[in-house]
Amino acid sequence: MVADGSNKLDPRLTTEFCGLQLASPIVLLSGCVGFGEEYTRIEGFSNMDVGAICLKGTTGKLRPGNPPHRVYETPDGMLNAIGLQNPGVDTVVDNILPDLDFSETRFIANACGSTIEEYVYVTERFNDSNIDAIEINISCPNVKEGGVSFGNDPDMSARVVEACRKVTTKPLIAKLSPNQTDIAYNASRCIEAGADSLAVINTLMGMAIDIEKRQPIIGNVQGGLSGPAIKPIALLKVKQVYEVARKHNVPIIGQGGICNATDAIEFLLAGATTVGIGTALFYDPLVCIDVNQGISDYLTRHEMTSVGELIGALQHP
Repeated sequence: MVADGSNKLDPRLTTEFCGLQLASPIVLLSGCVGFGEEYTRIEGFSNMDVGAICLKGTTGKLRPGNPPHRVYETPDGMLNAIGLQNPGVDTVVDNILPDLDFSETRFIANACGSTIEEYVYVTERFNDSNIDAIEINISCPNVKEGGVSFGNDPDMSARVVEACRKVTTKPLIAKLSPNQTDIAYNASRCIEAGADSLAVINTLMGMAIDIEKRQPIIGNVQGGLSGPAIKPIALLKVKQVYEVARKHNVPIIGQGGICNATDAIEFLLAGATTVGIGTALFYDPLVCIDVNQGISDYLTRHEMTSVGELIGALQHP
């Protein structure tokens, strides 16, 4: 939005990401907006308020997901263990993508798998679709196979990215796990393997306990922690990855606890090219409007002509 309250986005928010022109640096994160259609039902919401939408994680075949409970609110955050419930890539490509309005925003697929072969199959199917880019989810903490076991091992991360790179010409985004020893090294390996961009970070591993039942609350025992509680960690990880990514001119989707314009600007200053919003959408579906306006106000206040001037502009004392 612009200062007069109209729906037209401030042109200074336009961002280039992997050769794609985004109307805003905001990316709606995978798992938070279904397959892109859920938030179109919210009065006042427009896909044109965001630069891109990451679709729900998609596997080779239909996946029922984890047993309940799947979601649990924590102080300043949320645990989730959905388990990648989805109808399978064939259904997504054949029946869901044709109904999306690609004239409003960019759509990014989220490819998941339990084996390298599954990642490759899903990526190949999306490559033959009109999807704008493909995010490789090598870091999901709430599934019992694949996921974190790939994302926490730099060699395995690189193998997945390299295999997927061979079957797609679309921009490839490697989604990195914070649950590892050296995220910058993993980022470097993914770039060398062919990643065009990096998503930093996925959720942190966590759990909650029902003290009366003396049992884990989440049916999967562990889940992914998101929301404001993880923002300081996410910011640090973005800064660490940026030191590697900028040498290769590889953009970053910075994510983890962003709830307002101040949060978004922090991530841009730390080195993110775009900012991912997820958990905040659950309690404020229209938060993107305020974030866009807040970034515009900041650019005006500091006499900046483009949001690109913020990227990596963190100054050290």
